[in-house]
This record gives sequence, structure tokens and C-alpha cells, in this order.
Amino acid sequence: MLPRGRPRALGAAALLLLLLLLIGFLLLGGDPECERLEPDGRAGDLGCPRCPLTPRVPSDGRLRGASALDGDPMAGLWDHNRSACDPWPQLPPKCELLHVAIVCAGHNSSRDVITLVKSLLFYRKNPLHLHLVTDAVARNILETLFRTWMVPALGVSFYHADQLKPQISWIPNKHYSGLYGLMKLVLPGILPPGLARVIVLDTDVTFASDIAELWALFAYFSDKQVIGLVENQSDWYLGNLWKNHRPWPALGRGFNTGVILLWLDRLRQVGWEQMWTLTAQRELLTLAATSLADQDIFNAVIKEHPELVQPLPCVWNVQLSDHTRAEHCYSEAADLKVIHWNSPKKVRVKNKHAGSFRNFYLTFLGYDGNLLRRELFGCPSQTLPEAEQLQRALAQLDEEDACFEFRQQQLTVHRVHITFLPHKPPPPRPHDITLVAQLSMDRLQMLEVLCRHWPGPMSLALYLTDAEAQQFLHFVEASPVLSARQDVAYHVVYREGPLYPVNQLRNVALAQALTPYVFLSDIDFLPAYSLYDYLRASIEQLELGSRRKAALVVPAFETLRYRFTFPSSKAELLALLDSGLLYTFRYHEWPQGHAPTDYARWREAQAPYRVQWAADYEPYVVVPRDCPRYDPRFVGFGWNKVAHIVELDVQEFELLVLPEAFTIHLPHAPSLDISRFRSSSTYRDCLQALKEEFHQDLSRRYGAAALKYLTALQQPRSPA
Repeated sequence: MLPRGRPRALGAAALLLLLLLLIGFLLLGGDPECERLEPDGRAGDLGCPRCPLTPRVPSDGRLRGASALDGDPMAGLWDHNRSACDPWPQLPPKCELLHVAIVCAGHNSSRDVITLVKSLLFYRKNPLHLHLVTDAVARNILETLFRTWMVPALGVSFYHADQLKPQISWIPNKHYSGLYGLMKLVLPGILPPGLARVIVLDTDVTFASDIAELWALFAYFSDKQVIGLVENQSDWYLGNLWKNHRPWPALGRGFNTGVILLWLDRLRQVGWEQMWTLTAQRELLTLAATSLADQDIFNAVIKEHPELVQPLPCVWNVQLSDHTRAEHCYSEAADLKVIHWNSPKKVRVKNKHAGSFRNFYLTFLGYDGNLLRRELFGCPSQTLPEAEQLQRALAQLDEEDACFEFRQQQLTVHRVHITFLPHKPPPPRPHDITLVAQLSMDRLQMLEVLCRHWPGPMSLALYLTDAEAQQFLHFVEASPVLSARQDVAYHVVYREGPLYPVNQLRNVALAQALTPYVFLSDIDFLPAYSLYDYLRASIEQLELGSRRKAALVVPAFETLRYRFTFPSSKAELLALLDSGLLYTFRYHEWPQGHAPTDYARWREAQAPYRVQWAADYEPYVVVPRDCPRYDPRFVGFGWNKVAHIVELDVQEFELLVLPEAFTIHLPHAPSLDISRFRSSSTYRDCLQALKEEFHQDLSRRYGAAALKYLTALQQPRSPA
């Protein structure tokens, strides 16, 4: 038998245990503002150690913590961002397609989108589909980029921003984004009717987490909630930033629209278009314009219909504006989900932790986008026909082949970012000419002097890494000469592989030329000061175009001196030539490359004269923009221009040498590829194999007309 005191001891122990459980419940999950939700929004137990919260908008329409002017502006609103009561949403299935919408216009915004997309792809584990609302400039850039990026499980759709302008152009807007800053309002009407949900992002946000976690927050929407937003992290909508500051109406601090969850089918059901339109019309009776574009109108609608909004955890939009209190939102780096540079100063904004955020952003800015071409294993996805064809071709390569790297480089699809910097196309002129060239990072110093010699439009392809592209951007911005030229189009081809894809680069620059004619040059050549005007006049006088099919030859010279006074006329050039300060180009190393130009005749010529093609001829020429493209099989050093001149000749282009034209090569250190050519017999053998394949293809395309070019193969190791 137990002693009589034992039941009392058991009862006391039970009471103590119950008390401890109650205290634990209150500490860990007993907040009366904390509701347990199932993924479908019903109350229940998710079976996780932390409780997912849904903040409730009280019946008075005020957000808890919204009036906390002193102290934590997030007080009461998603307090679990800094507590043990964190959201623990159930992630969407691994292969569920997530949809993201972005409005993007212009050159600079296109670069921002790429950095944003890099951060999305870095963390993502789901297929993504991007819905991009763009102007013509951004669409041209981004279509080319995504087509050449070839990221698996990434779909892209484009929508014409110009078609949306009439729907919002009646709204006065003082924000720097202009009309494009209002276009998020009309997304429910333009996105596909069958699309139920979408995440909408500003271009100036950077992800620090998997976007699937953000998508999972749709599960917390009630039946009436249609918009998910993070509270504004400044006092803007409280109206106390300066005297006479009068913001648009908002609930407390209001909400920031840099990150939005839109439940599209519900928005359409509640008549979203009419709702925001009527609200904007009413407020504009007393307010002159929007200051924060779509954000003002979203907030005015929510003020009137608070049941529509689902407040999101503040870590999904950490705002770095000048007056932000974002540091109250997080306690450590692991808390951060999305960083939003919502100041006109962008990454130059001053903030308590701006340095750390900036370093994080710069990591993605310079991150190698080639590394993001990874497959999502286990998820079926449609492969583009081009990608399938490429994979088959790569699979057929023999890695034991001595020329394997040549074969592989030919098949490499490089990411291409056309018009990397702002560019204004020249006005249409019938005889205008674009200088076309390519370069790598070690030739940047040529750009300023080239701009002084060539006042006309240029199309330049740059072979760079992602990090080098940012160095190039700063180089141009810091140069008074380069930053003043808006008619120079720079196209970044991102580096991949061991060999320099010289002809692929030339084709990128050539394809982006917008004038009727192009001067096909190299970056280490300086044209005569008067060459641009002289070439245009020559095209007109020779009646090129439909009447005459010709390639105008610009005689090439070189100097071996780094300090050199450039001749201002043909007479001065001839004097330098006679004194030994100038030579005909490659006279000592490769005379057959330019000998057919007939420099002796050029000295005395007063009018253009015709020359005949000869083996290994590689002059610099002016041709129509729609001329044959360069053969991309030629990578590294050797025979790349020669093959192009062969193609011009077989298509019966006259070769006309201009008597007053000249261009001069400046000395520089040899490239890695030319060094490999000179030192490696395997390299030279592979070039010979490429030449033989080129001739075989030429014979198949042109038949007997290609037979005369067989003599080019009798120069077994030509370095041209």
C-alpha cells in the first residue's frame, strides 16, 4: 500500500506540470494574435515547431503597430520576424510552376532585371515563368538575352508596355519611373486569364532566399484577401517627414509595392480595374499627382477596402530608402529574404547596414550567369528545339580529339546582352556607315582614341565576364569622351570557353548595326580622321547598293611605335611610310594578307580601282549591312577574316580600293590565342582542319564557283 501522502504529492506534481506547460504555451505559441493555419487557410496544426502567423486587420482598419512613431515601426505586425514564432509555410511542390511579373523599360532597367533574375535563379528550386512588361528597347535586349542564356525550366513571356499606356496615361505621376511605374495596376487585365496567382517585383529588388517561400504565403490568404504586401518601412504615409507633406491616404504606415502577391482571379472577380480607377479619380480631385506611382493608388484602395490586403512578413521587402527603419525588421542576416533598393540613389543609399547589403548585391551583379544554366532534376520541362539540337551535337564530340576544344567552342551558345549601355540610334541617312568591331577587356584603352577618330555610329561587341562587364560600365561612366557618345552601341558577349570566339563576336556587332553600310574593322586600328565623311561620299559617288555590288577596301598600315603622330592626310601618311615610321600592314609577317590591295598603285591612285581576290586576302572593307556573316567555326586566331572575304568574292562582290582611305594598326601585346598559334603545332593543325571543312561547305553551297578557292588550302599554316 502507498502511504496516504502519496496522492497529494502526485497532485502537486501534476499541477506543477500543468503550470509549466501553460507557461511554455504562452511563451512559444500562446499569443492571442497568433493563429494556426493549414495551407488552405483553415485553422489547425501544421505539425511544425513554430506557429505560422496571420496578422489580422482590426475592424477599425488600423494595422497594429502602424502608429508606433517612436520605437519599432513593425510592432504588432508580423512580430514573429524577430521572435521564435516565425512563419513556417508549406513550400509548393518541387515541380510547381511559379509565376513572376516585372515591368521593365529602357537600357538601365534591363540590366537591373538581369541582376534580379540571377538572384531568383540562384536560390530557386522550382520552374519559373517570367511575365515581362517592356518597352521596345527592353524587349529587344531581354529577348536576345534569354534566348541565348538558355536557362532550363525558365519560361519568358513579353507584353507590350505601349499598349498599356492609354489605360494609365491620365494619371499625373511625379515619380521618376513615369508611366511605367503605374503599370502594375493593370496586370490583372493583361496577364493570361487562366493565370490565378503571380508575384510582382520591382526591378530594384534582390532575393536572398528561395522565391518558393514567398509563393507559399499565398496559403495564408483568407477568401477575401487578394493582395499581399509588406508594410511601408518609413514614415512617408504618416505625413510627418517635412512641413506641408501631404501623402496619399493609407492605413497607418501604408504598404510598399516593391513585392506584391496578387491573387489574379479574385482581383478580377472583385472588379479591380473599376475599383482602383474610381479611387484614383476621387483622390486626384484634391491631390495633384501620385508621388510614389502605383503604390499611392494601391494604398488608397486598401484604405477603403482593408479586407483585401494580407500583410506579409517584413523580411520579404527590406526597404532601403533614405528614411527607412528597416533595421527593426531583422536581427541577423539569416532573417533577410528580399532586399529592396527603393531609393533613387539605389545602392548608394546611406543605411545602417547598407555596406553589407551592397556587397550582397554586388555578388549577384558580377556572378557568372553561365553557372545558372543548371537543370532542375526530377522536373519535366519542355526543351527548346535549339537546345536539343545543341545537346545532340555536343554529345557527338569526341573528347579524345586533339581539336576537341575548337569543336566545343564552335557549338558554345554565349549569353548576349545587346546595347548594354544607353544608346540612341542615328537618324536614318541613305549612305550612313557604322564601324563594326570586337574587343576584350585588355583593349578597352582603345575606345577613347577610336571615338576621336570616328565621329559616326559604332557597333562594338565586347567579350567579358559578368564581373568585367561591371568594370567596363564604370570605365565608360568615368570617361568624358565615352559617356558623351550616345551613338556607340556596346554589346556584351559573356565569356565561356578557352578560345576567343572572334567571328561570333563580329556577327553580334554586325547584326546590331542600324545603318545601310558597315565598316568592318578591328579595335586596334585607327581610321583616318576624315574617313567617316569620305566613305559616305564614296558610297554615293559610286552608286553602290542596288546598282553596284561592291566591297570598298580601306588600305591598312601599321606602326611599331607606341608614341606616334597620326597623319592627317594621305600625303603625310606616304611621308611616314617613306621614312620607315609606317609599314603596310603585316609586311614583315604576313604580306599575302594585304598584298592584293596593290599599295604601289594606291600611292598614285586618284580614283577607286578594282583588285582581284587572291589566296589569304583579308582587307578591311565597307559593305552593305546585309552582307554575308562571318563563319563562326573560326575561333581563336587564324583565317577568320580570310574566310569572310572568300564569301564576299564567291557572292560576286567587286573589291574596290579607295585612293584616299586608310587605317593604321597600333602596337600592343600579343593575344593569348596568337601566342598559342605560334607555339602549338596542334593549334595550327586544327586551324588547317577548319579551313578544309570550310572549303567543303563552300563547295556544297556554291558548287563549281568555289573551286578556285582550293588554292587557299595550299598555304598549310597561314596565320591570318
